[in-house]
Amino acid sequence: MKNPVAALAVLCALLLANSAPAQEVTVYTSASFAPLMLADGRGMYPDLIDYLNERKLGTFTFRLRYMPRKRLQVKLEDGSIDGMVIGMMPEWFDDVEQKKYLWSVPFATDRYALVSLAAKPVSPDAPAGLVGASVGITRGYHYPGIDAWLDSSRMLRSEGPSDEKNLEKLLLGRLDCVVVAESMARYFMRANGMTARLHLVTLASAPTERRMLAPRSQAAAFDKVAPVLKKLKNDPAWQRIVATYQ
Repeated sequence: MKNPVAALAVLCALLLANSAPAQEVTVYTSASFAPLMLADGRGMYPDLIDYLNERKLGTFTFRLRYMPRKRLQVKLEDGSIDGMVIGMMPEWFDDVEQKKYLWSVPFATDRYALVSLAAKPVSPDAPAGLVGASVGITRGYHYPGIDAWLDSSRMLRSEGPSDEKNLEKLLLGRLDCVVVAESMARYFMRANGMTARLHLVTLASAPTERRMLAPRSQAAAFDKVAPVLKKLKNDPAWQRIVATYQ
């Protein structure tokens, strides 16, 4: 470069860019079940956080942290949340118009399923068989698209701490059926060799979406993450990761 002043300016800019301190952003999840979160620390969500960090999104780095659903919702509502939240959908936070929070596009979709014992199957297509049946649901969860069906079914709701615990209660004969995310149920059945023992029916409802949510105070980090999430479905590298959990 012929102009030494210009060359010095470029060098200084590069040094400043390289010396900018990393900003760690906490990404919260209330999920505690496979395949999103596995007991050994792996799972789709940890893998997605690793994927984001590998992309070197400016000065941001991301770490995943679990927080119970009720506490997470309270901190979002009172504005004290100090990071982003993974795996949520606007309907769960009364934000269908997406004005309260920043929302990414869905990076994954799922559906609800009704799981029962194969020896004693429960079918949503046989309403008479639902009346009085005990159905496991997860405490604190909302089920957009099927809440009305649950009410009209006249099943007896039994709240449990997690989908996995509800499935364990089903296997012990303490529940007649369980409402659960289909991806979780299929992973549980395959990982535990329960495919022949459990009966799964996908419920007729709109797909549930997994998005990244951010309070507006996290707009700078969100603006780095959102474009990456938008391209996930077309990224072979990410699809290979997803395939390991299917």
